[in-house]
Amino acid sequence: MSSATIRCYPYRLQFRRPFRIAAGSRTHTDSIYVSIEQYGKIGYGEAALPPYLQENTLSVMAAIARVKNSISIQTSDEPPIKTIHAIKALLGDQPAAIAALELAMWDLHGQLVHQPLYQCLGIEQVIPVQSTYTIGIGDESDIRQSVADAHHFALLKLKLGSSDDKKAVKTLKQFTDKPFCVDVNQGWNDWRQASDMAFWLHEQGAFLLEQPLPKHRLDDIARIAENSPIPIILDESVRRFSDIRTVYGACQGINIKLMKSGGVVEAKQMIALARELGMKVLVGCMSESSCAVSAAAHLSGLCDWADLDGPYLIVNDPFDGVKIDKGYIHLPNKNGIGIELRGKLEATSQ
Repeated sequence: MSSATIRCYPYRLQFRRPFRIAAGSRTHTDSIYVSIEQYGKIGYGEAALPPYLQENTLSVMAAIARVKNSISIQTSDEPPIKTIHAIKALLGDQPAAIAALELAMWDLHGQLVHQPLYQCLGIEQVIPVQSTYTIGIGDESDIRQSVADAHHFALLKLKLGSSDDKKAVKTLKQFTDKPFCVDVNQGWNDWRQASDMAFWLHEQGAFLLEQPLPKHRLDDIARIAENSPIPIILDESVRRFSDIRTVYGACQGINIKLMKSGGVVEAKQMIALARELGMKVLVGCMSESSCAVSAAAHLSGLCDWADLDGPYLIVNDPFDGVKIDKGYIHLPNKNGIGIELRGKLEATSQ
């Protein structure tokens, strides 16, 4: 049996509009696509690398080279769990690189056994859930244009953490009556003011508040969550499976992203543990393309909320995959991740 052929393609995903959060603004996200080919089939994975992650293009390329030199990836009718464990042991704390390789393996495996990813993972069916559409920090014109862009979506996520967050919320409500949640991305510092904001946001109709304070201030976040009328969801505070028990008691739920968890296997384990502990779950993305977002969508039916709008925020998605129709996530009727390459995958300038 010959080993599979692994290739990688650095790529730069361009935002439809400049994207601003509390940590800063950017116009693009660097990514690396991984392809694994065997028996005439090709599986694809993605490592999305926003600048606030510890990983970058060079580190992911080096990680993939290590795997190519150290591990013989072979496909069979058996799920690739042993190979995934070997990759995790080799790469350690490089979840985006692990996710790219893992997704490519699952995509290839699903095609070879003629099953969509969710069935490969032992999930009976994916019940369509709604996804939010993210509106970055901006002025009145920015918010109005983003609301117009979100016409496929029934739920919105508004980024906060600016100098006048209440004005941003009021501006949003001028242009739409769609339900919304807010994400502060660690942008607030005073837990008492954050607690007051939670009550004010509830009065305005927000249905959850994400990462109000810096990720390590769990005691202060717990003070907010204790009395908050809306769920407090933690994102930056939670990366891997081992983090869940650390934040337990400080929030009502967690945001799981494949680029943090190292792929769908650990993400599914994280969902199960969160459920066991009575926590809410949001499955999200990091401005990824249809490749990684479609993979995450296979887990969406296990979660309370989804924020899988990545393909709708960019203009040069090299794949076709998951769609939003009347606000709901719909997976393609395909095996593996369910994606299709648009033309030829080529590296773009970094």
